[in-house]
Order: sequence, then C-alpha cells, then structure tokens
Amino acid sequence: MSERASSAHISPSAHYTGYVWYLHRLAEPAFVTGFGRFVHGLLAPISWGARVAFDLDIEQFLLQRHLQIDAQLSAAIEHGGVCQVVEIACGLSPRGRRFTARYPQLRYLEADLPLMAARKRLLLQAQGWLGTRHRVRAVDILAADGSQSLASLFAELDRSQPVVVITEGLVNYFELPLIESFWARLAEQLRQFPRATYLTELYPDLREHPRYRQLRWGVGLVGRLTRGSYPLHYRNEAAIVEGFSRCGFTSVEVFDPSRATLALGLPPSKSEGLVRVIEARI
Repeated sequence: MSERASSAHISPSAHYTGYVWYLHRLAEPAFVTGFGRFVHGLLAPISWGARVAFDLDIEQFLLQRHLQIDAQLSAAIEHGGVCQVVEIACGLSPRGRRFTARYPQLRYLEADLPLMAARKRLLLQAQGWLGTRHRVRAVDILAADGSQSLASLFAELDRSQPVVVITEGLVNYFELPLIESFWARLAEQLRQFPRATYLTELYPDLREHPRYRQLRWGVGLVGRLTRGSYPLHYRNEAAIVEGFSRCGFTSVEVFDPSRATLALGLPPSKSEGLVRVIEARI
C-alpha cells in the first residue's frame, strides 16, 4: 500500500487533541501525553496569532465538533435506545470513558491502528476503566479483509440492537475517493443492524467563506504537522448529503456547530463555522 493510501500517519495528531480535551475539562489527566503537551505549547504562538489576526480559533473548531458529536450521541442513547457504540480512530479521545461512566447500560468499542489501540488499551487498563462494556480493538479502515477489517470489528457487536459509529479527526486525512470507499464499506456493515447511525465531522471546501484563504493556510499547517495532505471535501451541504447518499446512507443531516454554541456550552461564534458534523443513518 502506498503512503498516499496509508492510514498509518494519522495517530500523531491524537496527542495534541488529547491535551486539548484535558485543558477544557473533557478528559482526565491520564489522557495527557508529554508529546501532546509539547505540541500544544509549540503551536500556542501560532494559535494566538490566528485568533488575533484572522479570528480563527483552532481549539474552538475542535471543541465545536467534539461537543456536537457528543450531543448527537447523547440523543441517540437517550431517545433512540442505542446501547452499543463503536468509535473508530479513537486516538486519545476521552468519549468512551465519559459515556460509559454516564450510561451504565452502554457497550463501547474503541478502535484504532494497532500501535494506537495498544496504547489506548494500556491507558484504560491502568485506570481500571476497561471491562466487558468497554473494550479496545485494532482496526485499519483501508483493510479489505482480515483481523483488522471492518467486518471483523463489527462481528463483535449484537446485530439485533441499534448501533452508533463515530469517527472524529479522521475524514480529512484522505482524498475523497478513498474516504468514500470507506463510507461505502461502512454502510454495508451497518445494514446488518435494525438501526444504525454514523457520526463524523469534515471541513468542507467553503470557497465563499470570508476566511477561506486563512483556512487553507491552517489546514496546510495541519497537514505538515501530521505528515498528511489534509484535503477539503465537498463545496456545500447539498454536496455533502449527495456524497453520503451515494455511499449508501439513507438519511443524512448536516450540523454547523457554530450555530449551536450556547447549547454546547461554548462562547458565541462571530461567523459561520468551518467545520460540519454529519449524522448519516441506515
């Protein structure tokens, strides 16, 4: 597999976001790594400059997407009867820990590339947080078959119960044809459940946005830091709906978290957001 089509370059950014979740009281100290603390400090002057000069707050984008996904997941559990969740590319996300503590009936399966999955498993084990309801598995979203494939991952679930699948901080590391192939294979797996919901975020190619040039600069920086290209996908919300529908999802809703900042417990946004959260259903 070529480096362009490899998923192995994603994990470094998990350390940075893990520290951001901790700073904003979404994660316990166990989720902090020295590398995450170092990178956050290294980027602090750049983040400050982007806020002052361009009104772009990187951490606010991260918090908006994270909390909007949390809100949709809570609704699925409380109103949709969901009792099993799969978080792919879990990295150092604290969501599994927070939601299993909040909802005792929930079964939560975290998955990532082998090295990241092993690190997450050790972290959770050391705190006594792993068990029959909370597990970690290795997965490679590009594997067509074998022990790290989607089929192997979903074989561990109860096919008679609804499911929610989450990917956060994953989609924009891949060119659109490659990530759409993953979505199509994911939709195929989700058809085996009575109800299934997929939650993810993406940064669309909003060329009409007043901060578009600064956004392109910012994602270029992210790409260099994470050794990926970080392409932007789709021109507008209609294109997002069309793309997910083409991949096999039967219902698609697009959320702009910047329009719901107060409900998410965040400061009001001064302009249209740059990140979208997608809720796609089967």
